[in-house]
Amino acid sequence: MNNIKDRFSIKDLENLTGIKAHTIRIWEKRYNLLEPKRTETNIRYYDLESFQKLLNVSYLNNNGYKISKIATIESQQIPQLVREIATETNIESHAINAFKLSMLNFDQALFYKTYDSLYNEKSFEDIFYDIFIPLLTEIGLLWQTNTITPAHEHFVSTLIRQKILISTEKLQSQQIIKSNKTFVLYLPDNEIHELGLMFINHEIVRLGYRSIFLGQSIPITSLLELKNYYDNIIFVSYFTIKPEKENLLNYLNEFSDLILKSSNTNLWMLGRMLNSLESDLIPNNMRVFNTIKSLTKELQTNA
Repeated sequence: MNNIKDRFSIKDLENLTGIKAHTIRIWEKRYNLLEPKRTETNIRYYDLESFQKLLNVSYLNNNGYKISKIATIESQQIPQLVREIATETNIESHAINAFKLSMLNFDQALFYKTYDSLYNEKSFEDIFYDIFIPLLTEIGLLWQTNTITPAHEHFVSTLIRQKILISTEKLQSQQIIKSNKTFVLYLPDNEIHELGLMFINHEIVRLGYRSIFLGQSIPITSLLELKNYYDNIIFVSYFTIKPEKENLLNYLNEFSDLILKSSNTNLWMLGRMLNSLESDLIPNNMRVFNTIKSLTKELQTNA
């Protein structure tokens, strides 16, 4: 079966590129930048070549080229010009576009090639913050608008997970523990979105702390065992879809009653499920962080 997505509606193009459908139509009619095709039932669509061209046109436009100028460039020369600009200026937008193409075509080779090119210029931490976080944010929106399928999201998430694991393993092989704090990272019951937590684990290891990564769907009672082995524990969790809003406060109170009985045990939390939580209701020894970067800064302050 051919899994490559090769037909796009104008709404798909808008979602994937961020260019409004109205603007795409103007570029189409006034400058002949795209040539939509039609199905046998006369429904307009755009092929993969048109999508790739629009990504490149958008990149050139964002880097100071007027559409009227781009329209005079031969189609086969546009990708080369984009590559030249990407090597001379910042490459974030170009890389994100390449990862999108990799995702849409289930193209692992393109993912690895793009990543390796980035890794020659950037640290893994910069790649995650500058490329992967914006990419994952866009992918979440694309999935919500039915522009991509869960298979696309899982494909690229798995490859990013692989890169986090490789980088973390490399750090662990060279790590010297610099603190008596122990970080225990886990996700609550039925929570499976672990990429953010995996990167936090990477940063904890990089900064010289002892880290124990437990992963997905861990009941609170299973965390009690850790207290028999370590003092001065900071538990870290990411609440993306669980616990649900109506159950969140009960969950935190239960966690506090069972786990946070001593002053040297804490819980650090992130995730969108916390947005509706009133700060004065949060139990003692718990702390909410808005972003991974803010949590990492706290780690650096105490390293």
